[in-house]
Amino acid sequence: MEEKTEQPFRILVVEDEPGIQELIRVSLVRQGYVVQCVDSVEAADPILKSWHPQLLILDWMLPGESGLAWCRTLRRDEDSEHLPIMLITARGEESDRVRGLESGADDYISKPFSPKEMVARVKAVLRRAYKGQDQRTLNVGILRLELQSHRVFAGNVELHLGPTEFKLLRFLMSHPERVFTRNALLDRVWGQQVYVEERTVDVHIRRLRKALEPFGCENYIETVRGSGYRFRAETPLLSSAP
Repeated sequence: MEEKTEQPFRILVVEDEPGIQELIRVSLVRQGYVVQCVDSVEAADPILKSWHPQLLILDWMLPGESGLAWCRTLRRDEDSEHLPIMLITARGEESDRVRGLESGADDYISKPFSPKEMVARVKAVLRRAYKGQDQRTLNVGILRLELQSHRVFAGNVELHLGPTEFKLLRFLMSHPERVFTRNALLDRVWGQQVYVEERTVDVHIRRLRKALEPFGCENYIETVRGSGYRFRAETPLLSSAP
């Protein structure tokens, strides 16, 4: 029996050769990973921003923008600068490997490769990137958010959140102390293909705070005047209404 990963890591594969794309997908799904596959940077970019994968497997040569160029771009963006990236390519020279790693890739694998090698490298990259982190739960103060079961607890009491409030809390807890504008939250929580007004964010923030209030946790979500919202790793003393 094949070993299964205990953690549901999300992996985005960008590969334009259907056979190789399917080989990677099947190999990783068998290990318990959640995988999405596309064949170009243009198709991958919106998925990266809305789905938030925990590893990007990226072919060097792609139609349109190359994987190597996109890797450099991602490393210059604060939202993706720490995203683990594995480059795959038919280029096997040492100079190409150096170029790949210098572009910001965490690992580099040459074609042809075996499924076992691919899986071993993926596990190694994820171990290095997420060592000591439990990808199944998010914990801040008395709040505990369980990713697999989609349940939220304040101490031992379960909170009953709507699906949007859950996604909003999950995103904010995943990025503590970072300020997000309403537009950024719409893109990252609702998705770029959904067109709603900015004030929709305020409505759901109020609902989320109301659910947290009985447990004294509403102040974790802070309004930053003129900017947006952030999730405080330590609760401030004063409430911040939207």
